[in-house]
Amino acid sequence: MTDISALKQQKQALIEQMLGLQRRFIEHEHQHGVSGKDYWAPSEGLLLNYRQEYMAMANRVVDLAHQIVGSSRV
Repeated sequence: MTDISALKQQKQALIEQMLGLQRRFIEHEHQHGVSGKDYWAPSEGLLLNYRQEYMAMANRVVDLAHQIVGSSRV
């Protein structure tokens, strides 16, 4: 397997994790509702680290995409 193949697999795995987080968020929202306070300043539960985890994964996906094509973030 090439380095590019490994990067693509890693990127795909992160995308699948992100989709799983989105599904869990939507399910939580449908069952319990989500206020702005719940989203931006949660004190417990699913949303406690949701934004930070999702953003970290999204940034990693962008970084991997740049590595795959040989470019860089500006």
